[in-house]
Order: sequence, then C-alpha cells, then structure tokens
Amino acid sequence: MKAVYNEAANLARQNREFVLATVVNTKGSTPQKPGATLLVRADGSTVGTLGGGCVEGDIWFAAKEALREHTGPIFKDYYLNEDIAARDGLVCGGSMFFYIEPFEHSAEVSPLSDEIEQAYEGGDSLAIATVVNAKTLKPDARIVVHEDGTIVGSLGTAEADALAIETANAVMPMGKADHVVTAEGDEIFVAGFTSPATLVLVGGGHVNLQVAKIAQMLGFRVFVTDDRPEFANRERFPMAEDTNVAPYDKGLDAFHITKNTAIVIGSRGHHFDDLATELAVRTPATYVGLLGSKRKTIMIYEALLKRGITPERLKQVHSPVGLDLGGRNPEEIAVSVMAEIIAFRHNRPGGPMKIEEAQIDRLVAKLAAADKTKA
Repeated sequence: MKAVYNEAANLARQNREFVLATVVNTKGSTPQKPGATLLVRADGSTVGTLGGGCVEGDIWFAAKEALREHTGPIFKDYYLNEDIAARDGLVCGGSMFFYIEPFEHSAEVSPLSDEIEQAYEGGDSLAIATVVNAKTLKPDARIVVHEDGTIVGSLGTAEADALAIETANAVMPMGKADHVVTAEGDEIFVAGFTSPATLVLVGGGHVNLQVAKIAQMLGFRVFVTDDRPEFANRERFPMAEDTNVAPYDKGLDAFHITKNTAIVIGSRGHHFDDLATELAVRTPATYVGLLGSKRKTIMIYEALLKRGITPERLKQVHSPVGLDLGGRNPEEIAVSVMAEIIAFRHNRPGGPMKIEEAQIDRLVAKLAAADKTKA
C-alpha cells in the first residue's frame, strides 16, 4: 500500500488526475480483503492490485470511466461467482465492494496525501473514515483522526463521528482497515496509515539472525541492538535498517518504537534478558517476545513484578516466544517466532486450518446416501 499512496502524493503535488479504487468490504472468499487499493492514472497505468484477473480488469475500466465521465465517487459491488472465478483460475466465490474515488483536482488533497506519505515514512499515524455508501449521512463525508487525538472534519452526526473515531483508533496502530455500519445503514470505511511493520531484535545471536532474514522477506523493517559490536553491525545484519551497540537496558532507546513495533528479546544471558524485557514492556510495542524456557520466563517475571511492572502488561508478553512447531534449530525457531508475530498482527490464534474430520465424515455419508438412492 505504501507504493500506492506514495504515488498518490506525488500526483497530488503535481495536481494530476488519478483514481483510487479501494476494497471497502468483502463477503465470502475473495482474492483481496478490505484495504486493498488500486491507483489508476489518467493514462490508464496503475499502481497496486485488487487481486488480478477479471476483478481488477473490470474495476480498472470503471475507474477510467469515472474519471472520463466526471461521475464523482462510486460505491460498486462485485459478485465473484464460481464461473467467473474459475475463468481466471481463482478458487473463490464471494462478493467484493469497492469505493472508486476520482481525484480530478488532486492538489486539493495534497496536504492529506502528504500526511499519509509521512506516516508511512515513520511520522505520526492517522486514520481516515469515509462515508462510502450513504443512507442518511452526506455522501463522501470524511473525518481524519490523528495519532495525537486531533480530529479534522465530520461525517454529519455525533453518533457517526463517535463510531468512526472509535474504529479509527482501533485500526490506526497497525495500519489496518475496517468497515462499519451505522444504525441507520450508512456504510463507513476506515483506513489506518502508519509506518510499515517494524521488528526490533534485542540480541544478535544465531536465532535472531534467522528471525531477521524471515522478517525482511515478510516486509518488516528490521533493527538490531546488542552490547557486543561483533553481534550488532551491518555486515552481520545486512537486512537491518540500523544497528545499535548499547547496554541491554538502553538498547531500545535508539529506535522509534510504536504500537506497530514487535520486539524479540534474545540476549546473551538471563541477567541481560530481564533488563531488556523490562525496557521493552515500558515501550508502546504491542508485541514483546522473549526467547527461552518457561523456567527462565517465570524467574524474569518475578523480578519484573518486584520492579513495578504490572501483571496486566506481563500477560501481554509472549514467552516462551513463538508457536509450538516442535523445531529446535535456529531456522525452525525463527519460523515459529515470525509465525506467531504474523498471527498476532492479524488477531488469529495461529492454529491449523485443516478441514475437520467430521466434515469429511459428512461428505462420506452424503456420497453413501446418494449411492444408496441410485441403487
């Protein structure tokens, strides 16, 4: 999404026309989820994706027509039936709802697009709530909620504004998106904008080195701190944006840590882990993970409770870190750690998605009943 909104900011500064087509809601199985956005320039070229295939082609055409015919914003539903899905090799069949917004005089939104671009670069986060399908509210009304609590605009009623602000504060920390509906049936799409997901590794040992490699592949910004120069440097961690050599009770101070930051602690010993963990839980980071055994974790928790860390905050720490995959070598542990971070970011339990045996048994019974009927 960063590339889409960077280009939007660039075009807006030049007052050039473009269209943003955004998935604002889905039902059933679809190739993209809410928040996916396609930017269409006046010449038809694009940035971003809506999942490819017929979906993207049809919405691209609708976006071009909206700009050509000066229609203003459009709320459009798209039913991806099994025949259409199969035609494009997609294994899905659900409904997608799009908000197609042409910007013919884009300089008018340049200040807002600049704020979004700055948020992606590590500046203050923000969220934008837009009325995408109006019943009683003003169509296309917009409210902007900033990280510092500043609010600009209104959706038209105090009730709608309250719903939008509550949702904005929920999606803003991790740059997520949500679709909410008022009691009157007005549909509001809320998108959060923040810096890309960030991973700070405390300790540059074997496990964290493998964690860094996987995190880079997943698009995380990676930072590393250690009290040993040979374990915190760009030669050892070429994927890191920055490395820092400092005592473990101060190492995190060198980095800008937000709610969109994950911290994984794997220092060179128990006595350093407790210092690093204490510092980590005092930051806004929503994910803090600690490598090690349950025995070590309990000892560290006891020490931190004595130092004033609340039980509520300790309950948020993931330790021993990672999902129970059974792996023991650094690479396998790293997969476990990053899998848990991904699950956490998507608010999922991280369990298997395997079809239940009962479902297979029902299929067997269904086929047996069908055979019996034929006989």
